[in-house]
Amino acid sequence: MAESTITLTQALSDACLRRGDAAFLLQDERSMSFRELDQAARRAAAGLARMGLRRGDRIGLLSLNRIEWVVLFFGAMRLGVAVVAMSPRYRDSELAYMVRDSEVKAVATIGTHEGFDFLSMFDRLAPELPTLRQLILFDAADPKLPAAPLRRIPYAELLRAEPAGADSAEPGDLAMVIYTSGTTGRPKGAGLTHASLLASGRAQVEHMHLDERDMLPQPAPLNHVGGITIGIVAFLCCGGRVDLIAEFNAVQVLERIHRLRPSILWGVPTMMTLLLMKSQGMDIDFSGVRIVFCGGSTVDDALLTQLEARIPSARLMTMYGLSETSGGIVITPWDASRQDLMTTIGKPIGNAEVRVTDLGSGAELPAGEVGELCFRGCGVVPGYVGAARDVSAFWPGGWLRTGDLGEVDARGVITFRGRSKDMYIQGGFNVYPAEVETYIARHPQVLLVAGIGVPDPVLGEIGRYYVIRKPGATVDEAELRAWCAEGLADYKVPRQFVFRDELPFTPAGKIHKASLRTEQAAR
Repeated sequence: MAESTITLTQALSDACLRRGDAAFLLQDERSMSFRELDQAARRAAAGLARMGLRRGDRIGLLSLNRIEWVVLFFGAMRLGVAVVAMSPRYRDSELAYMVRDSEVKAVATIGTHEGFDFLSMFDRLAPELPTLRQLILFDAADPKLPAAPLRRIPYAELLRAEPAGADSAEPGDLAMVIYTSGTTGRPKGAGLTHASLLASGRAQVEHMHLDERDMLPQPAPLNHVGGITIGIVAFLCCGGRVDLIAEFNAVQVLERIHRLRPSILWGVPTMMTLLLMKSQGMDIDFSGVRIVFCGGSTVDDALLTQLEARIPSARLMTMYGLSETSGGIVITPWDASRQDLMTTIGKPIGNAEVRVTDLGSGAELPAGEVGELCFRGCGVVPGYVGAARDVSAFWPGGWLRTGDLGEVDARGVITFRGRSKDMYIQGGFNVYPAEVETYIARHPQVLLVAGIGVPDPVLGEIGRYYVIRKPGATVDEAELRAWCAEGLADYKVPRQFVFRDELPFTPAGKIHKASLRTEQAAR
């Protein structure tokens, strides 16, 4: 698939020609057609221009999923302004770093979330943020507070501007900055372009055979590729509908599924696990679902087997992708065997290429050997922005170094082995937590599991696995260790189990292993 020669704004215009007044975005009782989004985005672009924003500037978007977020996104795209994606789960230090690092000139923000006041926070941090001078208020609030250090502009006022003219952006322009989770050191700002986002979205459409009849419930956050590319961009390209759900809540998502009967379901494994658990006893008709795909972290075969049983009408697929690939770059093929579905992540999509390299030298490894997964082509970004712009994340030839371990067989099918930093060496043997987690997750009383390596004076490192039991379960450490001993090599059997009622999660809904490592280091 060739690199896109149009911008996201031009892609929206093309969708208007094909789909016009058909609904594109749904939210609660609201809907917005392709044409209405295009018109609102033109007004938003004019409003942003009136604020002084120009091509090459950056604007932060901080909100739960909502139609207004998408309007401002496409308004910024029309103006050639890049969006810096921000999560309502971020706090002072994280948001201040992003604003400084990306030189953000304005932030569109909600007022509060879960008791945290973002307006007060930005006012308080204003002296430390020299580029930030204006806030756009998504929610109703007094924009004229006395002596407020930042100018406040209501979203409704922004959209009163006369529609802007021609698209100011080029396909290779920066469209979005998504900061990685920062599991090692400061987070890095991946620079997604118009071309990379469209390449990823179109490859997904082509692979999944998406079209205007498809509809996707979207609780994945728009500040992540799981929301913006897998949801908005892909369905813009295919002409389907996206049901925006503010944030993931299993019962609310199930209620929307019951009401709207979507054809496509997607989520990270924790989301899918909770949907299955909460759907027990609910009268949910999944018969209209034709594809269920799961990604974002390791998808174990126990979860896939449960999805298979609960939604027999659907084709199951796993997806692998990163912020640096603008979305999914590996998906289960349509003709995959059940064995491949359960044990591999699939093949590259679009024009993406994969190779496996030695972690130290970068030399390409032969089929069947475990090394670092590297990709180029479809959706791979040109690099990072801000302080990380000079970070060497690429091998010569444009190969992205993912930091993930895997192997590719003679057919080109990829088996994922986990993050390179997750691997630990116990008594001289390499242990990949993803493999052990998958096995533990098959236990009928285990809901979620996450493993890390911790120091040991004798073996160097040993495995510690954090487990959330299913409601009412009584499984203990001895039982889980015996379970693992039945199916894993002795050096892979965890030496420690820690049972928890909850685990830390990233804003994208994945278990945050960095927090577990930090907790362990503090101890």
